[in-house]
Amino acid sequence: MEPGERKKLPSASSEGDRREENKLKQGISRDLTSSPKLDRYKIAKQLTEKAIKEKKIFSIYGHYPVIRAILRRKGWVEKKFHFLPKVTLNVGDESAGTTENKCAEGKENENMALEKTDDIHDVMSRLVKNEMPYFLWTIKRDVIDYHSLNGDQMLNHYWKTGSFTTKIGLCLNMRSLPWYAQANPDSFFPRCYGLCTESEKQEFLDDFRHTVASSILKWVVSHQTCDRSKPKSRREEARDSDPSNRKGPENDESKLRGLSGQLVDTACRVCQAYLGQLEHEDIDISEDAVQDLTEDEWKDLTQQYYALVQGDAFISNSRSHFSQCQALLNRLTSVNPQIEIDGLRNIWIIKPAAKSRGRDIVCMSRVEEILELVAADHLPTKDNKWVVQKYIETPLLIYDTKFDIRQWFLVTDWNPLTIWFYKESYLRFSTQRFSLDNLDSAIHLCNNSIQKHLQNDKERSPLLPGHNMWTSTRFQEYLRRRGCSAVWGSVVYPAMKRAVVHAMRVAQARVEPRKNSFELYGADFVLGRDFRPWLIEINSSPTMHASTPVTAQLCAQVQEDTIKVVVDRKADRSCDTGNFELLWRQPAVELPPFHASDLCVEGVSVRKARKQMPPISSFSCSSSLSDSQPLAVRCPSATPDPAPGRPPTAPQQDLKLRNEKVLPCTLPAPLKRPAQRSHTVQSVHAESGGRVEFPSCHFQHADSKALKTGLSKAESNPPSDSDSLDVHPLLPVLPSVKTVEGTVAQPPRPPGNSTCPSVCLPGAACSTSSGPLVRAESERQPEPGQGWGHPVSVLGRPGCQDSGGPGAAVPGTG
Repeated sequence: MEPGERKKLPSASSEGDRREENKLKQGISRDLTSSPKLDRYKIAKQLTEKAIKEKKIFSIYGHYPVIRAILRRKGWVEKKFHFLPKVTLNVGDESAGTTENKCAEGKENENMALEKTDDIHDVMSRLVKNEMPYFLWTIKRDVIDYHSLNGDQMLNHYWKTGSFTTKIGLCLNMRSLPWYAQANPDSFFPRCYGLCTESEKQEFLDDFRHTVASSILKWVVSHQTCDRSKPKSRREEARDSDPSNRKGPENDESKLRGLSGQLVDTACRVCQAYLGQLEHEDIDISEDAVQDLTEDEWKDLTQQYYALVQGDAFISNSRSHFSQCQALLNRLTSVNPQIEIDGLRNIWIIKPAAKSRGRDIVCMSRVEEILELVAADHLPTKDNKWVVQKYIETPLLIYDTKFDIRQWFLVTDWNPLTIWFYKESYLRFSTQRFSLDNLDSAIHLCNNSIQKHLQNDKERSPLLPGHNMWTSTRFQEYLRRRGCSAVWGSVVYPAMKRAVVHAMRVAQARVEPRKNSFELYGADFVLGRDFRPWLIEINSSPTMHASTPVTAQLCAQVQEDTIKVVVDRKADRSCDTGNFELLWRQPAVELPPFHASDLCVEGVSVRKARKQMPPISSFSCSSSLSDSQPLAVRCPSATPDPAPGRPPTAPQQDLKLRNEKVLPCTLPAPLKRPAQRSHTVQSVHAESGGRVEFPSCHFQHADSKALKTGLSKAESNPPSDSDSLDVHPLLPVLPSVKTVEGTVAQPPRPPGNSTCPSVCLPGAACSTSSGPLVRAESERQPEPGQGWGHPVSVLGRPGCQDSGGPGAAVPGTG
């Protein structure tokens, strides 16, 4: 532990904790002088038994001496990770390097050896080696089996947080923000693309080209504005309008080449088309009608743009385009909040999707070089992911030096989402002066893991600290001296809060929530010239090493305040939370009591006819289904057939199908589909001497208790598997059927004039007339969602007058 950190730590602790600690040390020292071994073990045992009873056992994996000291002062006993190799202690911090961890581990061991009470803590650790730790603080989430933890075990990590702690995850998920909040991610997060798919590459290429066009307009406006800001005589204006008379390296006649005004016209046309897309004017325009630039035209435009921004060329007579360019830029600014940070150079920053600490990050301004870098990477598919993000070309500078802000926040629950925001933060400066002419990472990346290996530039302002860090309090003092005292409280701080809340709300559905867990994150922001903060990335396991006096103070303080929120507040909801303030707590969202796999839909499908059915229709049934099994139908208001072999007697009571309740119908197994979709009626009396017995349909009243069966000879082989289906009442008007003999069946007649006492039902043999049975096969299947889709066998008898003629049959209905 650094000396600065050790001095600050007691000052941040409460008065009661200090008294308890001093009492513990005095008691241990007094007992050690009398009987060192026996009394030390006795005291260790007493303290350990108390900690076990109160469930105050903790384990730490990584370099966190402040957490260890704070918990020990509160009566917690450490259970050490003896089973873990020491080499792995240096892996996985997303914000600190491995060398930093090695040095820190050595310093921690030295400081622990100097403490008088370390021996008693070692004894206590051995006494709890078989106990379960109730507080786990690790540097990596995969050190612990997340899903095997008990409900009362606390862990400083959540599972599946890559949706916002990785560059590719934050890049893709921020696009979904409008679904969760009324906010535009482009207002605080620089647009970003993942170059791992062809579609993302094309979107990036389109964005790069649109930025080229808008940068050309900016060049025209900026040059004319600069010229107008300095009043000139007519002779000077005439001389400056001639490139051959201009002086300076940018206007050297031997190096500059003039570009025609057609370049500006083309850029204006591209910006007009882009505005039309944003305003949805291209919805009713076909793709063929859109006049876009060809690839050759894009390449030519891009190359001329490169020469323009690098100072190798100029636009002749650019003054005539000033009004048009200014009007287009005003329209673009109203719809695109990132026009200001785009600058003129069209610089993009290319990052590995899942790496941290600024590794392999480069800045480029040529699209062909960016795509070539990504295409040349031959890493495995899992690691071959790049993210390209628009670089902020107009950052706020302090003494001509770039800086970023590290802001901490704490998530203690995901349902309901609970976020704590830390009031203090710190600034990290670059070691070099800011310049867009040099795209070296040392100038544009402020990560401490990169800057600590570099020497401060001699031309940099001496007013900047040698360790390249400021506290946010020191930054507010700087703003106050510049006359911007209200900027931090009115612009910077509230905007950082909103950005954190938006990022967490988008990621909430993708993180695996766990009660009794928490996690501390570090968000990096860059301020624009207008003091608006832009979210760059969010880091899990932010470094807590005291690398500078600033981090020695703040990192120790944020760790102690984290323990106050996650440990002390569980026992006392009104306890002091340090510099943490509750930023967001949404109402609890109740989870459904069932899973999606348990959902089902019950009900009766409603079939809507495509067109009105005529009263008389004809169809034919295929003979390929003549041997299929008949349907067994149970219908109400029908008297059971007499015993097999007995002829029918008097007419029975008519079926009142409109008012009676229909009982379920049992269908046979699904029939095979015939070769063609047709409907025919075939007489089946050709076999066995002109007569074949078919199973009869036996009816039963709805209020009957028993179903009397009368099966014919053919019913001796019933279908092996039948399906049960609810049958709707028959329609009042039954469609007629054309029989084999060519007779057209008529609609049913009124019951009073009927010679057939019962209506012939699907699968039922008419018991009032003699003669061979005729079967009508219907292969028609209903539309999806309109009923069952099995073929239906319809039986009739040629002599049934009530069905409209000999051989009439009733088509089955679903």
